Amino acid sequence: QVQVVESGGGLVQPGGSLRLSCAASGSIYRVNTMGWYRQAPGKQRELVATITSYAKSNTADSVKGRFTISRDNGKNTVYLQMNSLKPEDTAVYYCNANIYTTMWDGDTYWGQGTQVTVSS
Repeated sequence: QVQVVESGGGLVQPGGSLRLSCAASGSIYRVNTMGWYRQAPGKQRELVATITSYAKSNTADSVKGRFTISRDNGKNTVYLQMNSLKPEDTAVYYCNANIYTTMWDGDTYWGQGTQVTVSS
């Protein structure tokens, strides 16, 4: 069984910073692309950033220059460093990971989400 668990959300003032973490655990053979998505109230879930196991990243234009995605392959963990936060960054942030439990069996796993609120 595989688990994907986020941590690090919270309340921060505009202009502040937060760092989200997401760890995959369980019966893991290989973790491919990992990423972060977010969903604000009344809006669809949107891509924030993704990163491959070779550290190639892709970041949404709305957060480019402010958010940085990184990962530690040895810990099966992905991070999202969020700087210069704005009220419009307020959302539930979800971790997503493409995980193989055997050489042939892979699936996409989602975390439970962590709330990020940017407000004064």
